[in-house]
Amino acid sequence: MSADPLPPPSPNPASGRTGSRTAAVIPAAGRGVRLGPGAPKALRALGGTPMLIHAIRAMADSRAVSLVVVVAPPDGAAEVKTLLDAHALPDRTDFLVVPGGESRQESVKLGLDALPPGYDIVLVHDAARPLVPVDTVDAVVEAVRGGAPAVVPALPLADTVKQVEPAAPGEPEPVVATPDRSLLRAVQTPQGFDRDTLVRAHATVTGSVTDDASMVERLGLTVVTVPGHEEAFKVTRPLDLVLAEAVLARRRHNDGF
Repeated sequence: MSADPLPPPSPNPASGRTGSRTAAVIPAAGRGVRLGPGAPKALRALGGTPMLIHAIRAMADSRAVSLVVVVAPPDGAAEVKTLLDAHALPDRTDFLVVPGGESRQESVKLGLDALPPGYDIVLVHDAARPLVPVDTVDAVVEAVRGGAPAVVPALPLADTVKQVEPAAPGEPEPVVATPDRSLLRAVQTPQGFDRDTLVRAHATVTGSVTDDASMVERLGLTVVTVPGHEEAFKVTRPLDLVLAEAVLARRRHNDGF
């Protein structure tokens, strides 16, 4: 693991994109204030191990992923490097730590800028989704290899959704529409991209976005979905952390995870 440039990888003949290999970028520079006071969210312990390490392992568990770029807090790259050195990670995967920016979008761009040549497929994964199964990661990669410029794992919505007219905090909000939930999906990560497409999106799309796939949509390109997984939920609030602990405990008991 190093912050220095890595040598270009050799071609991967198994890929549908000639000479392509896959890298994952994990932005981990946010503090995650909704999870409560303490360490940055990505460094919170889950089963005794920081969530960031779980997220890194989730990417590295896929044989398609040969490089993981961790985007650390702007002043925390050294701490994150030390963290990675202290935990067992797959030998077949390269790891790179770079300092991030003030926003998620800026941090992802900095991670993209750090990628060596030869990685033509890029996954962007939330550090706060530590338990995404490897089958989900592989499905995203395969869809990009199949020619999709952008791919997101997604789940159907279980709840009815209401569109409202925003009101002042604490005030009732009038309902203005009830979208057909059969046409809606809750998206997860990792989101997968053709590298050139994602680089172009970050170079040309401005304004607030909630995920990288939204940036590709603004280029007028089609984003496709693959089935997500209920265990790929985002750990945002204290109750999410309790659920994640339960999922991890079940995996360790049933699967020797």
